[in-house]
Amino acid sequence: MLTIVDYKQRENSAGEKFFALIVQNGVELVKSNQSGRFYATARNASIPSTFDENTCKQLIGTQINGSIQRVECEPYDYTIPESGEVIQLNYRHEYVEEGATVEENVFQGEPS
Repeated sequence: MLTIVDYKQRENSAGEKFFALIVQNGVELVKSNQSGRFYATARNASIPSTFDENTCKQLIGTQINGSIQRVECEPYDYTIPESGEVIQLNYRHEYVEEGATVEENVFQGEPS
């Protein structure tokens, strides 16, 4: 289960504004590569929507089925908000419907 925790206004390539829902999974424990100690975190993903801002506000706290999976991508720079440090990442987190995998979502609808 995922929880809608926020929403953000975005702009598509045509310059049209829309709202994306920010979903978050439950707490997961991750082992630090540097210290070897565990820390608690949660994955977030963004899902584009057709909702207006008021509807997005009302949806915060709603739970939806699905998961957030890590997907490899081209490397990009990311600034850590708390420290301002710039790091390079080669993955993003993506919403996947319940019972599906990232690969199934990517290839769904493509001719076989």
